[in-house]
Amino acid sequence: MIKLVYFIAAVSGGALASADLAEQQQSQADGSFIDNILEKLGADGGYDSSKAIDFSVLPGPFYNPELSLGVGISAIGLYQIDESDQVSQTSSLVINGFASINGSIGMTIDNRSFFKEDQWRLYIDADIADAPDVFYGVGYQQNHQDNNRVDFNHREFSLRPMLLGRVADSAFIGAGFDFSYAKASEIDPSQSEVDSSILESSSSAVGLTLQANYDTRDVVRNPYEGRLLQLDAGWYHPHIGSNDSFQTLSFNYSEYYRLGPRDSILAWQYKSRFSYGDVPWHMLSTVGGGSALRGYTTGRYRDKQMMMSQIEYRWDLPRRHGLVFWLGAGAVAPTLDEFSSQEILPNAGFGYRFEVKSRVNLRLDMGFGDGESGFYFNVDEAF
Repeated sequence: MIKLVYFIAAVSGGALASADLAEQQQSQADGSFIDNILEKLGADGGYDSSKAIDFSVLPGPFYNPELSLGVGISAIGLYQIDESDQVSQTSSLVINGFASINGSIGMTIDNRSFFKEDQWRLYIDADIADAPDVFYGVGYQQNHQDNNRVDFNHREFSLRPMLLGRVADSAFIGAGFDFSYAKASEIDPSQSEVDSSILESSSSAVGLTLQANYDTRDVVRNPYEGRLLQLDAGWYHPHIGSNDSFQTLSFNYSEYYRLGPRDSILAWQYKSRFSYGDVPWHMLSTVGGGSALRGYTTGRYRDKQMMMSQIEYRWDLPRRHGLVFWLGAGAVAPTLDEFSSQEILPNAGFGYRFEVKSRVNLRLDMGFGDGESGFYFNVDEAF
């Protein structure tokens, strides 16, 4: 962690140098050296439209409760489907790979395509991983007990495409599907008293998904202003290949305001996910991980219902650098009427940002929860 702090300080030092001329000159020299390295990796902070896909590749360290200490590699590509299209946002493809000292290995793919003068949007998310995981049972009372921990190895594959069409100014409706396969192995209950038998069978969840949203964000990946109001619904049934029959309903409301110097932003989000029926363990609603209450172990707090909110200030510094600070809170429960103010999970943290490509940030976040913490290396903002 100390080495990581030195790394962040070295990268951001040029941006925070004092007005003293000698220090400015040294800062500019250091900045040029760093910029030369980044340009060789494609991380020039811009977008070259002459390339089919303008890629940059960056490695970086991470530490979080799920994966331990590891190294991630992010490939960020920007592209335009139709060069004559002056309306659509720049499309993007982000590929994240990771490996850690506890044997974790995996890759995520996140594609956002805009075409036909933003009349159509195609979103594709995919994950494949083989990594250690934890299970603390279901529900806050079991999840909050440290001695309920069950260690296991989690192998997963998921694919979630969604095609959206514009139906009105800033309004979209779309359809897609969700395929998620999960298999637990090497289950080690140790001294845990929770029932971990639900982990013993592999599970495939296959569902049809619908989405309706109202989206005025200026740029989807890194908004400076606007709001998102989004509703997602999913139906999973054996008739279409799912092992279990269940339904999900998710709601997301986010707003972004310019506040402060340059492109500094105040952003806040309310998010909820409700599930009903015979929900398999890997499709329960959760908090934690790199976007929802950073610092909590992904999957530790899980139940059928989840609600959370977070507010974040994104302080834009000179020369492609930035800092963020956030506060958040969330909760899980078996039913809507069982949410309790006594079971709220507090969250806070800070992070560093570096603009890799135009409006695409590399982020390093340190999050703190109730008795847990985690460090995250990722691309794009948490929300």
